[in-house]
Amino acid sequence: MDGGARVAEILKAQGVDFLFTLCGGHISPILVEAKKRGIRVIDTRHEVNAVFAADAVARLTGRPGVAAVTAGPGVTNTITAVKNAQLAQSPIVLIGGATATLLRGKGSLQDIDQTSLILPHVKWHARPNTLRELVPALERAFEEAQSGVPGPVFVELAVDLLYDQKIVREWHSKMTDKPNKTIGEKGLSLAINAHLTKVFFGSKNPQIKTRMERSKSLPSRTEIKKASKMIAQAERPVFVLGSQLMLHPERHEELIAAIEHIGAPCYLSGMARGLLGQGHPLQMRHKRRVALKESDLVVLAGVPCDFRLDYGSHLSRTKVISVNLSDQDLKKNRSPEHGVLADPHELLVGVSRIIPGKPLWDSWLSVLNKRDQEREAEILKMGEEELQYLNPLKFCQAIDQKLSNNSVLIGDGGDFVATASYTVSPRKPYGWLDPGVFGTLGVGAGFAIGAKLVNPEADVWLLYGDGAAGFSLMELDTCARHGINIIAVVGNDAGWTQIERDQTVILGDDVGCRLEYMDYHRVAQGCGAKGLKVDNPEEMGKTLQEAIDISRSGNPVLVNAILGKSDFRKGSLSM
Repeated sequence: MDGGARVAEILKAQGVDFLFTLCGGHISPILVEAKKRGIRVIDTRHEVNAVFAADAVARLTGRPGVAAVTAGPGVTNTITAVKNAQLAQSPIVLIGGATATLLRGKGSLQDIDQTSLILPHVKWHARPNTLRELVPALERAFEEAQSGVPGPVFVELAVDLLYDQKIVREWHSKMTDKPNKTIGEKGLSLAINAHLTKVFFGSKNPQIKTRMERSKSLPSRTEIKKASKMIAQAERPVFVLGSQLMLHPERHEELIAAIEHIGAPCYLSGMARGLLGQGHPLQMRHKRRVALKESDLVVLAGVPCDFRLDYGSHLSRTKVISVNLSDQDLKKNRSPEHGVLADPHELLVGVSRIIPGKPLWDSWLSVLNKRDQEREAEILKMGEEELQYLNPLKFCQAIDQKLSNNSVLIGDGGDFVATASYTVSPRKPYGWLDPGVFGTLGVGAGFAIGAKLVNPEADVWLLYGDGAAGFSLMELDTCARHGINIIAVVGNDAGWTQIERDQTVILGDDVGCRLEYMDYHRVAQGCGAKGLKVDNPEEMGKTLQEAIDISRSGNPVLVNAILGKSDFRKGSLSM
């Protein structure tokens, strides 16, 4: 069994359904052998999108997503997606090709120090030097990716570890296959053969382990009791629920039941958006800062006090319970009164089994709900403002009206996606994906590809800002070739609007912020997808329904929505 086959066997044993890649000679055996074993190989048009797709699979399934890329530029092209996964705490296994073990540092094609380059962005890495080391290294990679704080891992596999030994020996023999060898050439031939003997020695009959499960990080009984007592004594509690709460997709109903039993108002962020469905009485969407400042207890479940909570200043006058798998995030910028280094899911479920139901918070919930309703009315009114083209708020409301209960939303953009976050409601748990704390533009197509593969019956909506669309629009070709029928929507306002809003006010110049009302729908058509354009408010519903029908018939589609200029999010730049 050559190295490519061994990699494929491990992927199969670990339950990997999809392998994301961009082909390269260094990794070809992995792709061929994976296909033989029924693993669906999805080749993208840029390596960064292969890793983004693997990230989406990881977030939606709770299992490591896998990407394989070729050496050199193939690996360097993934760095942004790997860093995004690290900060979002997504378990990803990245396999990188590399030059032959004998040729490292000798100037071979695409040979660079990949380990030093990627080391700061992964939680673990391996570089096997012999074939017998390959299986243990890759199996440990799956374990490391999902243990403790999940994150990306990297395994560099040299090309001579992946191809059949006979082929590898033939490659190297050409270097010394000369008549009348000199003493030096004979010595080189012996050295090469000795090296290859070491590479392949003891590598027969590898033992492949069965699928490894995520180890549990349980809070203690004492920690659960203390959290329960603090929550029960609170008069104005607020729960802020984040992505780390969502590490167990198969147990989401248990989590929802726990939250409903506790009965405290919740603000949802990251992967937790959509956890409670649409219009849940415990979910608050607006004026979070005000609610946090008025509260007497805030529970941070998988959420650090970073810029999103103004570095903890929102929580300066309230007690805090923080539960997190990361010791660093647990205490970031604000030491909690009760810090629990454990799985947030497990803590909330544990609390729900102790604490009585809390109808006593009805008056507090009424205050927050009234405030939410007032803000919703303001947004609805602003959506009625007539602009030259489509009002962004009105258009996002039209999208919301078209969402099925089985929709998955991908957010990739600045101003348009942020506008959508106020007006478009995810319908189900794991129904919203955005880049996370890194704020990375370009996640869209990769995320959408991964999401659609995991949820083939769902309507997968990719909400693009027109700036962000430039990073991955070519992946519509990938969607068309592989039958991945997503619905992409470009909010086209001809600019990097989120930046422009503040730059023009503060600095008096829009340099670098202007784009054109580009025909993105025609680009989609050139990639083999369907393309639609809408600039008339009266046609929004009809066009969106047409896009849904096209997608459900088996074709990817893009809607180019021409937006007018709105001041809805003026002054919202984050730093």
